[in-house]
Amino acid sequence: MSSILFTHSYFLRFDPKQWAMGQPYAPLGTLYAAALMRQHGYATSLYDTMFAHSADEVISAIEAHVPQFFVIYDDGFNYLTKMCLTNMREAAFRMCKLAKERGCTVIVSSSDSTDHYAEYLAEGADFVIIGEAEQTLLELCNHIKSGSTNYTGIMGLAFYDGDKITKTLVRPVLKELDSLPLPAWDLVDMERYRDMWMQHAGYFSINIGTTRGCPFKCNWCAKPIYGNRYNSRSPQNVVAEIKLLKQNYRMDHIWFCDDIFGLKPGWVLEFARLLEEEGISIKFKIQSRADLLVEEELVAALARSGCENVWIGAESGSQKILDAMDKGITTAQIATATGLMKKHGIKPSFFIQFGYPGETKSDIGLTIDMINRLLPFEIGISVSYPLPGTGFYEKVKAELKKKTNWADSDEMALMFTNTFPAPYYKQLHSYVHQNYHKHLAKNSLLKLLKEPSAITRNTLRKALSVFYHTPRTFIEKLKLNRLENAL
Repeated sequence: MSSILFTHSYFLRFDPKQWAMGQPYAPLGTLYAAALMRQHGYATSLYDTMFAHSADEVISAIEAHVPQFFVIYDDGFNYLTKMCLTNMREAAFRMCKLAKERGCTVIVSSSDSTDHYAEYLAEGADFVIIGEAEQTLLELCNHIKSGSTNYTGIMGLAFYDGDKITKTLVRPVLKELDSLPLPAWDLVDMERYRDMWMQHAGYFSINIGTTRGCPFKCNWCAKPIYGNRYNSRSPQNVVAEIKLLKQNYRMDHIWFCDDIFGLKPGWVLEFARLLEEEGISIKFKIQSRADLLVEEELVAALARSGCENVWIGAESGSQKILDAMDKGITTAQIATATGLMKKHGIKPSFFIQFGYPGETKSDIGLTIDMINRLLPFEIGISVSYPLPGTGFYEKVKAELKKKTNWADSDEMALMFTNTFPAPYYKQLHSYVHQNYHKHLAKNSLLKLLKEPSAITRNTLRKALSVFYHTPRTFIEKLKLNRLENAL
């Protein structure tokens, strides 16, 4: 029986911000591929790098399993792998070399290798899978196992043919997602994930994907794996996985890691009905869009099914910037969606992006005003990050010199020339966060003054934090002004 050792290139310790948060999610894309290969008779194992200290730790797994195939298969559902952090790329290169030295056929599938396949081939990979990878991986391994050495007929592949790189035709994305086996969760040390979650968050969350792809056209969003097509698992298939995970791993919470959750008409309503029918109670968070959450029936169904937190790409309070991004939403829709979510007990959270080309101080002010006015539950702030294959990347690539990636997710470096220099946006991040927390505290204080009977230790603590965040905001604003005045 042919054997495969799977791994991935996300090392939580290499990303100090994420390590401090202590909320890791298993490599879902890797587990799907492992489940498919196991279903087709391959002896399948996983070396999970999530908690590893270095790439060299994979040596012991290679020597223990002696696999024919060593597959670095990154999780295409996680934005951290889409960002292609340089720390992770270097780890992938190192693992390619280590596996190659030990006689493995080395296969790589990731967002980064899809965009930079020649570099991975140069670093020891025998094959790079381009795009969605499960079917290509299966066909490739079967082909090699049969003894054939002609790979040109396998779609979605890059490899050396002699001294030249051959890239085959693009493989169509998989439409029938229910045809895939459920992820091979048993290959993961789930107790280690549980322990870290309980220590840092007090509950255990597991990631589930219900769809692949996104049909919207935001010009800064890269889709190297699943593309612009949008395909969905059935609600019945998803509920079956939830039942399995609750039974086997006692999870308390789900992150549905789709780019867009529940876009297919009627999907959310059917999902809510099935959960009620099965008597399943579970809290979850999703990612969606403001324009999809302006219909009260949908928001109510999400709340009924257990949704407690929705992250939307609000991005900017300036309509000019939203239009420049080809975002396809309005600031009015952001406000309406936020109001509806709060009405139904869902916590709205905003992704915010500063530094998009053409953004002025006035646009930044509009974004800060939007945050302060709508008061989302959480905000995630980034600066515009050019990813290969996007219209945004094409606009700024001439300015991307040696630096084209962040080392880790907290670097926040602006890698192209804009209205303000890079240090300004780093300081803007600190100021906006403090200002946001000040406004949250003020809002909590006003609520307590209106309803003194609602005072608890927690509500009082939140209200009194205004006396911490107000001076901190003032200090961060002074630093920001100093950077601005130095221009």
